[in-house]
Amino acid sequence: MYETMTYTGGVHKHDELEELIEDLGGFILQKNDSQMDITITLAIPSEDTDNLKEKAKELLGDIEIAPMASTEIAVVSPTLARQHLPHAACDIAEYLRRYGTKTNMIGLARGAGKGISQISKPEKDLIEEHDLAIFVLGSFEDCIRKKTHLFEDIEIPVIVTGTPDLKAEEINANAYVKGFGRVPRRLKRGENIRALKKLVEVSKEIIRKEKEDLADDPPVLPAILVKIEIERQIPEIKNVNSPMSVVSKIDSVRVKLPYEEYHEKIEELEIDGYILKDIAEIKKSMMYDQILINLLPETSF
Repeated sequence: MYETMTYTGGVHKHDELEELIEDLGGFILQKNDSQMDITITLAIPSEDTDNLKEKAKELLGDIEIAPMASTEIAVVSPTLARQHLPHAACDIAEYLRRYGTKTNMIGLARGAGKGISQISKPEKDLIEEHDLAIFVLGSFEDCIRKKTHLFEDIEIPVIVTGTPDLKAEEINANAYVKGFGRVPRRLKRGENIRALKKLVEVSKEIIRKEKEDLADDPPVLPAILVKIEIERQIPEIKNVNSPMSVVSKIDSVRVKLPYEEYHEKIEELEIDGYILKDIAEIKKSMMYDQILINLLPETSF
């Protein structure tokens, strides 16, 4: 298994850190320069994290575990209309991105009204392509309680946000974070920032547990390695204008290339001695016509 981490430090001698990452069999997922500082999001084998921490200390930089890196989160609102918090949903999605995750906003087509709200099977299937779903609900306890059917059958972990003081088990969710509601402005005040930070901590803990569970029966190849090899072996990826053209997740990979045109080429990729179609389920995503690669666990062989 690979551990995702974030290094923050000076530009001076950061190349030594990059060389160590390569020597340890790790990968650089993202690198951002800011004047004299640099931030590197990386993945290395779990057993080598101590070596990297020692090198970071030598370079006077900071390094920490980044469990949300290489994950994809769905931020779901009953609708994207004013009554269902476009500002809260947008700010939640943007804030989570700061911690390395890829967020997608999803507005349900028939979510308006506590008595008529629905979720269709295609919407449910789309949400379940993610590692975690955050349902952004509103200010009224009665409304939230009557909308639990929107997520009670979702197979991935679900976090619900809202205003009232509720417990997760009361609404059939994995977690509930209060402090959000019908706010017709950006979430910039102190109480809003505290609620966002709480949401990040809860999300991190759920993702950490998901990764621990996966470690008991990991896929044949880690998603991060599959992502890197697709970027190396499929040159057309460089022509994709969408941000993060290849998204690695906990146990799957999203490729933002047309399914009909490229799925056979991706199926035949050779990665670390394996043909990808032999160790993964490769199908058309519910998101546009992208390619979704679900990596199979070792015990399935």
